[in-house]
Amino acid sequence: MKALPNHLQPILIAALAALAVATMGARLTELGPWYRGLVQPSFKPPDAWFGPAWTLIFILAASAGATAWKSAPDSSSRRWLIGLFALNAGLNSLWSLLFFKLQRPDWALFEVAFLWLSIVALVVFTQSYSRKAAALLMPYLLWVSFASAINYATVQLNGPFG
Repeated sequence: MKALPNHLQPILIAALAALAVATMGARLTELGPWYRGLVQPSFKPPDAWFGPAWTLIFILAASAGATAWKSAPDSSSRRWLIGLFALNAGLNSLWSLLFFKLQRPDWALFEVAFLWLSIVALVVFTQSYSRKAAALLMPYLLWVSFASAINYATVQLNGPFG
């Protein structure tokens, strides 16, 4: 079996990482009776919109990762890039765990600030050597900003929790 060409490796790795994070988030998301019983803010989109939105965001984030990897000036920058994406992936999954599995939108609201900051860190870091990668991350930042507003409103409408 022939090895994957070097220029395709970052694309494959980024795609597989995005798929792993998306799968984890999907497995942690339970739209059962507890969730359906929550009072939802009037500006929250239909639940059916979240899958396509996250799919697009993960495609763009994977593209940003591959683009940034190819543009990174040195191995130290690539290590930082991997670390920032790994941190972001963990925080992304943690939000779903807190909100859906543990049924603690209040804890998720606290945590989403760190998720948001991890996206800002990715944008700032990648922008230093790839404006394209930074731009590809902007929809993710905007979506998490919007999701944070939904999370905040959910806590206000339904709290206290626990």
